[in-house]
Amino acid sequence: MTRITKAVFPVAGLGTRFLPATKAMPKELLPVIDKPIIQYAVEEAVAAGITDLIFITGRNKRAVGDHFDANLELEAQLAAKGKHETRDLVRNIVPQGVNCIFIRQAEPLGLGHAVLCARPAVGQEPFAVLLADDMMRGEALPTAALVAAYGANPRSYLAVDEVAPEDVPKYGIVRPGPTADEGGISVAGLVEKPALEDAPSRLASFGRYVFDPEVFDILDGLPPGAGGEIQLADAIDRLAAQGRVGAVRNPARRYDCGAKFGYLEAIVDTALAHPDYADAFSALLRDRIARIEARGTQSPDRSA
Repeated sequence: MTRITKAVFPVAGLGTRFLPATKAMPKELLPVIDKPIIQYAVEEAVAAGITDLIFITGRNKRAVGDHFDANLELEAQLAAKGKHETRDLVRNIVPQGVNCIFIRQAEPLGLGHAVLCARPAVGQEPFAVLLADDMMRGEALPTAALVAAYGANPRSYLAVDEVAPEDVPKYGIVRPGPTADEGGISVAGLVEKPALEDAPSRLASFGRYVFDPEVFDILDGLPPGAGGEIQLADAIDRLAAQGRVGAVRNPARRYDCGAKFGYLEAIVDTALAHPDYADAFSALLRDRIARIEARGTQSPDRSA
């Protein structure tokens, strides 16, 4: 069985929805409690058996590399102050045996182009793609599910969720094919951001994928699509037309950290599950809700 050991992280985006916070800081380093968004994706990949992390970066993204690089001066200072637990936390952001590779995307030519930039590092091996904007929490995570699906039946795979009708135009929507073996989903096509009335389903593809290397040849020959960019969705649609794409339902809770409200949801739910802050944060929320309810039940002042 072919193991998937490489994962691609496209991190070249500008993060304009979070300006001015992302004017000087990559959006992938926005923290959820005490870890940046990108670290959650990296930990998910490592837990799925990935050993080569390939980051596709752009201008002003040096800080992403710095986060995953060793910082011997910081480690020495923490050790000198007796903060050995914190030092180990910093030292083990990338576990031993896991390699980081950084490739510059010279121009912002789209997600498909960012994935194509990883070709020299991936070679002729299957690989995963993780978009850090989609943060996952749960006992089971989608990258491991995709890797397992590939091991059982090698082809490209998408992670999918069923979305509300009003959210259909925000995503690439799967056109389902016949049901695959072992309860999986075969994909006959992918329609990028359709109107609800034109959508073939409500199964949305989001930021977790596994690809056979054949996707590189398709991406290399694609003309620009929506927005004048090389669209990954167009390549997936071509692979699906050849019967080469399956889908796996996402087993985790997904947070769209590319949107402000989704980012807030991720912070709240992570805090409520945090071993150090859960009780205090729950009490804080109850207090704030009680204050809001009290204001809502107060009688209007009729003395004026």
